[in-house]
Amino acid sequence: MESGRLESSLWVGNKRYRAVLTGWHFNWTEVDKKNRDKKTISVPVAEVVGVEDGRVEILPQKLVEDTDKDFTVFYVKRSSSGGSSGLLWRLGRTQFSCPSRVLRDQWTKHLRTALKTHSPLRPHKLLVFINPFGGKRKGRKIYHSVVAPLFELAGISSHVIVTERANQARDHLLKKDLAGFDGVVCVGGDGMFSEILHGLIGRTQQEAGLCENDPTVTLEPCSLHIGIIPAGSTDCVCYATVGVIDPLTSALHIVIGDSQPLDVCSVHHASALVHYSVSMLGYGFYGDVLAESEKHRWMGPLRYDFSGTMVYLSNRSYAGIVQYLPADPLLSSPRDKTRCLSGCSVCSRSTEKLFHHFSDSGSLYSSHFSQYSSDLEGDWVSVEGKFRCVSLTCMSSSCPRSPLGLSPSAHLADGTGDLILVWDTNPLGFLKFLYRHTSTQDQFDLPFVEVHRVKAVRFCLPSDKEEEPCEKTGGLSGDEVERSYVETESRNGSQQHLAETGTRGEGTNEQKTVSPFLCGLCCSKTPALSVWNCDGEILPFTDIFSRIHGQLVRLYARGIEDGAALHSCSEECDKCERRCILQK
Repeated sequence: MESGRLESSLWVGNKRYRAVLTGWHFNWTEVDKKNRDKKTISVPVAEVVGVEDGRVEILPQKLVEDTDKDFTVFYVKRSSSGGSSGLLWRLGRTQFSCPSRVLRDQWTKHLRTALKTHSPLRPHKLLVFINPFGGKRKGRKIYHSVVAPLFELAGISSHVIVTERANQARDHLLKKDLAGFDGVVCVGGDGMFSEILHGLIGRTQQEAGLCENDPTVTLEPCSLHIGIIPAGSTDCVCYATVGVIDPLTSALHIVIGDSQPLDVCSVHHASALVHYSVSMLGYGFYGDVLAESEKHRWMGPLRYDFSGTMVYLSNRSYAGIVQYLPADPLLSSPRDKTRCLSGCSVCSRSTEKLFHHFSDSGSLYSSHFSQYSSDLEGDWVSVEGKFRCVSLTCMSSSCPRSPLGLSPSAHLADGTGDLILVWDTNPLGFLKFLYRHTSTQDQFDLPFVEVHRVKAVRFCLPSDKEEEPCEKTGGLSGDEVERSYVETESRNGSQQHLAETGTRGEGTNEQKTVSPFLCGLCCSKTPALSVWNCDGEILPFTDIFSRIHGQLVRLYARGIEDGAALHSCSEECDKCERRCILQK
């Protein structure tokens, strides 16, 4: 018998199966009375959750029948998630009976050894934060009824902290001893995830001796993984990285040690770090909706619909100057109709670019640091005018209401973000733009909408609107502007080189004026300034500099699995590759 391989006859109920454990798969094939093969079930060893002696049930409650010749295998099963973009994961369970206890012990020993050999990244100890107030206040119940039993089955120990105040999780990660932990799990929504994100990034930079306030510094990637158990009022990050909002699915991704790198956007003002963002940084419409919703918190989740309607009827647009550093157009484009799915080829190529010196440097993190030390060099582009909204996202930002998200072709881990510029337009045109987010229509296929794949963005007010000078933080200084090739684009597409002219052409500032559309209670003077909506938090600054940090953190996830592959792959298939495919 080959090392690590085991084969014998096993029984499931009154049916005989030929079971085979190879290095990477555990297969069992039903055999009829004439010894002919029938249906085969194949489970990757990496997706075996646990192996227990006897007849065991875990969910909804643990039941154990200790029998000498039986063992139970728990594994991942997939099913369609209906309206969601990803696949639901469920806990599969099969109880096997052996002819003897010796054979039973042999099977359990081989399976457990295979798990340790082929799943080296599985967590052993996790720090868990539960937000008891988020969403429908079911965080505690979700953890103890769904997540904790799976952790126990997989042999994962956990230290659980139920938060009592805002930023408690962040402060704990910044100050307390984290030795021995493999990852941090948040049971809550996007707000709790943001706390974990800021705490881990801040702690990592402290230990690396790096200054977060310096936007030119390449940040050190975090060594601890982040797991998300959705239990909040908004779970955008979970939906965009897994494809479903389901605690059991997310818990299983954590248990088997999936690893999904994630880009992070740092936001700076006046040479100081303001916030980190992974889903959306929005000025104009999205900032106004968040600010308006804060006045109506008593309405609960309905306040967002109400506030969105009020802000839309106000028909506001804002003057601004947007400067951005384009990403390499040969790698990908926000209009290429691809989706970032599990095993995405665009993100894989970016990983190779990020860490291609790994074998030589001996450190994955030092390689990352040296590779992106010159990230802010390049040809900056500048546009000026009046905008309905300016948005930057590091992911699709999809959610149940917007299945394809703000930017359907955005990638999770390619080191870029998508900058969306919506110029001033009539109310019906803007309504069409908003409506297309809820359908499969291309929201960028409108004359007043632009989208650019970028590495960094700077926003400031025009000189006649400024309260303080436009920030040059982390980008080009005044002298550098004189020497650099920076394009200024007018709304009609003409371009001028600042290095040649030193000033903006008159055509640059010419914008199509749209008559204000004011009605009813919304009839009021349009404010001169909006606010920034940064992952659901209001930023009190207008002038900002933001930069994308490639693969700064890692989640216990694997990206959105393609639902079509569930139907196209047979159960006998040894390997089902998930890749970046064209949208249908």
